[in-house]
Amino acid sequence: MTIRLYNTLTRKLEEFKPLEPGKMGFYTCGPTVYHYTHLGNLRTFLHNDFLKRMFLANGYDVRHVMNITDVGHLTNDEDDSGEDKMEKGAARDNKSVWDIAKFYKGEFLRDFNDLNMIAPTVMPHATDYIAEQIELVQKLEKLGYTYEIPNDGIYYDTSKFAAYGALTGGSLSGNRAGARVGFNDAKRNPSDFALWKYSPKDTKRQMEWDSPWGVGFPGWHAECSAMSMKLLGDHFDIHTGGEDLSRVHHANEIAQSEPITGAPWVNTWLHYSFLLDKSGEKMAKSKGEFLGMDAVRNRGYDPMVYRYFVAMGHYQSQLAFSWETMDATAKSYANLTRRVADLLTAENEDINTEVYNKWHNDMLGAMSDNLKTASVLILVQEFLKSADINNATKLALVRFADELLGLQFIDRAKKLVALENEAAPAEIMALAQRRADAKAARDWAMADTLRAEIDAAGWTILDSKDGYKIVKKA
Repeated sequence: MTIRLYNTLTRKLEEFKPLEPGKMGFYTCGPTVYHYTHLGNLRTFLHNDFLKRMFLANGYDVRHVMNITDVGHLTNDEDDSGEDKMEKGAARDNKSVWDIAKFYKGEFLRDFNDLNMIAPTVMPHATDYIAEQIELVQKLEKLGYTYEIPNDGIYYDTSKFAAYGALTGGSLSGNRAGARVGFNDAKRNPSDFALWKYSPKDTKRQMEWDSPWGVGFPGWHAECSAMSMKLLGDHFDIHTGGEDLSRVHHANEIAQSEPITGAPWVNTWLHYSFLLDKSGEKMAKSKGEFLGMDAVRNRGYDPMVYRYFVAMGHYQSQLAFSWETMDATAKSYANLTRRVADLLTAENEDINTEVYNKWHNDMLGAMSDNLKTASVLILVQEFLKSADINNATKLALVRFADELLGLQFIDRAKKLVALENEAAPAEIMALAQRRADAKAARDWAMADTLRAEIDAAGWTILDSKDGYKIVKKA
């Protein structure tokens, strides 16, 4: 299947051509583990998962590297100023930086697993690759790309890299892409960035290391270049991240990597659009208030509902989050799961190979054409409704859709059937019969009271023209 993706670097859809036939290597900018991961970040990781599943379905051997940032990410990305986010998080939680890194990584992985994402091949920590980051800076120093700002650190001179800002169409003059909001008078250029920061003389940091330039810690941008080179080689296929990373972080990664590796360092740059909050603004941790998966779980939503919500959008379009939208998404997901559950209990039939191949290729084609996840969902709805496709073929197609989108329709349908087949205890059955009697007597208030009592006990009543059915809640 031909694969096409939108390359931020060239600003056009391109046919994917692997560096090595049958293999795809990609690097994902992972979480900074100083706080819980918000839903906007998780949207980015879900799109990475859709990308990976698409390549796997096309038969590729995928090597996926996703970093864990546990040092060096300052509170102001724009001008390399402010506190280290890890140190700030440690002060907020009154724990060591090592403890909060372990805790929030664990919380991130819980969300990651609940959302049914395939684990990366490698998940390196920035603090485990300090030597590689120092080596990166040394190489740039020898090539003449660095300079020192006393009492601050070692900086990259962006004027030495002619292609700086090319990722987002910038130029070397004026306020180009990647230029900082503020200007440090000690910098040679507004867009110069820190490669190695010195520890403050009057403060003992919890994370600091010896280096050829003095005690300190690496700049945030250095880790991704150093770790991707180490784990994917000097050239690899795809680099991904949120759209906000293209202007500064990824521009800096290219600038510090290509003098060493040569161009192009990465063939395809893939950027995912923001999730917007109720105010219409980008969801971000820096605001202090944000929604994470705990908010989703605490409201009783299956995590698959959020995954389904993300799949209904496209990675190049911003997506507006609201609880009203989640309610509608939950109903849609439940309806599809109900249809799949009906297939599980139907009489087994032979799969129609010709029909299966047609719909299989349509779904894979939609995913391979710039990750059109919503188009796949439309196809799922269409074949489930079709009277011309037998149940065995539909079920096989749902299994493939689950491979592509990871929405666990089969798993949730099996659980639904199990719940529906579980016999209600005698006291619940008695309440249900009393409710039926109340309805027959047109005592609607009593019927509603009894339904509420049944619901509170963890069961629900499904009414039909033939009577009612008692089902345990999921």
